[in-house]
Amino acid sequence: MKFFIDTANLDQIKEAQDLGVLDGVTTNPSLMAKEGITGDANVIAHYKAICNIVDDNVSAEVIATDFDGMVKEGEALAALNPKIVVKIPMIKDGIKAIKYFSGKGIRTNCTLIFSPGQALLAAKAGASYVSPFLGRLDDISTDGLQLIEDIRLIFDNYGYPTEILAASIRGPLHIVACAKLGADVITAPLAAITALLKHPLTDSGLATFLADHAKASGK
Repeated sequence: MKFFIDTANLDQIKEAQDLGVLDGVTTNPSLMAKEGITGDANVIAHYKAICNIVDDNVSAEVIATDFDGMVKEGEALAALNPKIVVKIPMIKDGIKAIKYFSGKGIRTNCTLIFSPGQALLAAKAGASYVSPFLGRLDDISTDGLQLIEDIRLIFDNYGYPTEILAASIRGPLHIVACAKLGADVITAPLAAITALLKHPLTDSGLATFLADHAKASGK
């Protein structure tokens, strides 16, 4: 399973990259705004900075919601760096844009997926990734993990190469559950990824080993 980090914070991206398990980055306008990145020139410069840190798979989202606008923005984003994956919203013109980009060899990430039918349409259009939002479904008392299971079944039934990119991850249990269900990718905050490192028995076991070593060494 691939690990993407869901942030526009360069320090967090560097930390995840240094950990040695990072496969990509997802961003969106909200995450850019959170880091104070405003204005087209600054956003473009920030995408370039992210590409300089990671090896591949930097999702950069279009702002337009019409076909021509998405094509124009998407082509400009894709031209920035071969690592860029154009992030397209799950709307009618978005599906058309995904089909267009697929024909041009430009990778896409269809975002804001909340149903199996949406994922099916995106895969049919040739999306590289679909991003079902688990946490947001959980927030409205709907089982987000069931959506991952349903999409996995549909894609396996027909051999779609589109990868399932589980998004809106809220913690380490989400990550493990997605791995069990066969999600191809998760994108999560740094805190959720590093939480996988932690277990109280690991901490206590290490403390015991070190204490025993100190005694045996006469320290």
